[in-house]
Amino acid sequence: MNNKFRNIFMAFGIIAIIIMLCTMDMDYTDIWRYLKQAGIYFPLILGLWLVVYWVNTISWWLIINDEGRVKGLSFWRVYKLTVSGFALNYTTPCGLMGGEPYRIMELKPFTGVSKATSSVILYVMMHIFSHFWFWFLSTFLYIALYPIGVPMGIMLGFIASFCLLGIYFFARGYKTGMAQKGIRLLTHIPFVKNWAKRFAQEKQETLEQIDSQIALLHGQHKSTFYSSLFFEVMARVLQSLEIYLILKAFAADISIADSILILAFSSLFSNLIFFSPMQLGAREGGLALAVDGLHLTGALGVYTGLITRIRELVWIAIGILLIKVGNKDLKKIQEEYEADQKNQQQTINKGK
Repeated sequence: MNNKFRNIFMAFGIIAIIIMLCTMDMDYTDIWRYLKQAGIYFPLILGLWLVVYWVNTISWWLIINDEGRVKGLSFWRVYKLTVSGFALNYTTPCGLMGGEPYRIMELKPFTGVSKATSSVILYVMMHIFSHFWFWFLSTFLYIALYPIGVPMGIMLGFIASFCLLGIYFFARGYKTGMAQKGIRLLTHIPFVKNWAKRFAQEKQETLEQIDSQIALLHGQHKSTFYSSLFFEVMARVLQSLEIYLILKAFAADISIADSILILAFSSLFSNLIFFSPMQLGAREGGLALAVDGLHLTGALGVYTGLITRIRELVWIAIGILLIKVGNKDLKKIQEEYEADQKNQQQTINKGK
């Protein structure tokens, strides 16, 4: 990626962090008081996310290398792109609009455009797909732990049906690809439809190649597909430990299973309201409702939302700083990749 674009991504992230800090609804003395009350748990929570992002990286790493190890691409570079990509997504309204172009542009020197694009699209699909599975499985966890009345039974039935519908559509997308469908959808949206039509015509061959790579993962590389899905679901389970640690810091009587349920229902609520950066307000409301549903005080949901928000700001800052780290050898890698591609094409032409 050109340093100019890298600086643009970094500047956007810094501006977003400043805006978030200036628009927090709580007094900074209260924030400091809650952090002091969290004590040693807050550093533990920050360290937990080292592991969560590590598991996320394994999931994406498997997708990138599904057709063989990519030359020159280390696991730790993919880890860096994972953290920075999520940081940019957290700061972007509607989510999934800042980190994905960044990841594609940084991955391109190692894999080429189509492979970089397909692997990023596949990972985004897997990340969302794992949410539907996590929410779906959590309904059965709730049934196993708590008595079910008629209102709760109806709600759980609605959640399960919604998740199954999402799983069905994603399964269809994995079989046929999503790139061309996504561009066709954009051709019906004002302001971008003319660009989308030109892009679809000019890049038709590339889009077909991307869709074939998406379908290949699900159709022929099933072990990679299900391993990647497993690690993404495990990342959701690990993430629930954050809620467990926060509520333990505030002396709540809670189990890890309860923490999984709180994360599942609060993330479902906040993802239904996805248009604000860092899901400001939506997550806190979802946490308060989820905590209340497990017969804990609503204030604990507010505390949990606050500590989670501060942890996010710390990791966003880390991710934005990582954008400028470890980029010195990328030009050489790009040249080596292009030379390899040229040699392969010459070999193919000679064979003909």
